[in-house]
Amino acid sequence: MKNVYSKFTGEAVIIELTGKKTINGYLIEVGNEVLIVYNGYDYIYISTSHIKNLSVVSKEAIGIDEPKDSPQLEQEDQLSLRKILTTAKGVFLEIYTMGNQPVHGYITGIMNNYFSFYSPVYKTMYISLQHLKWLIPYSTNQSPFRLAKENLPVNPSTAITLARSFEVQIEKLTGHLVVLNLGVNEELIGKIEKVDGNIMEIITARGESLYLNMQHIQTVHLP
Repeated sequence: MKNVYSKFTGEAVIIELTGKKTINGYLIEVGNEVLIVYNGYDYIYISTSHIKNLSVVSKEAIGIDEPKDSPQLEQEDQLSLRKILTTAKGVFLEIYTMGNQPVHGYITGIMNNYFSFYSPVYKTMYISLQHLKWLIPYSTNQSPFRLAKENLPVNPSTAITLARSFEVQIEKLTGHLVVLNLGVNEELIGKIEKVDGNIMEIITARGESLYLNMQHIQTVHLP
């Protein structure tokens, strides 16, 4: 994959992603797990696992000026998703996991297959690496929503320590009321009753049991 995309570095591209999302811009850098694209405003770090197709077009077709500076999260060696996340820790970010609902905040911890994220809106979140589509570092030092620093703690307090894997972290939330996938559907809000293998049982507001395949859980946070 790297060899195929690398030859288009510097070219204008249109990238179609899962979830019917499209990104237009200049292909800046290529790694096995991450592509960096400049869209005229921001550098977008795209997970290659979510790319459906990439096409090279004329620079006139995208109508974007070429970048005059370098990406904020520069890497000295091969791009990888984990290295990008490590470099981005503590940096204000906009991240996408689903639909048209970006989440703003900063990474507070990186584990085997997920990371913890602090959002001024959702507070502490646990986000599956598998479902991270892309992230955008803020181009200025401005905080999300222009909040004062006291609203953005360096080490957010939480009574729940981080487990090594996303699945074990979810299991540690047994008995807690949680919001899954940003609560886009009412049935994704409930109390975790039990985790058995890859299946989670949650109790909905109406007291009914719902059994979810954890492979499809993108984000988790406590309300």
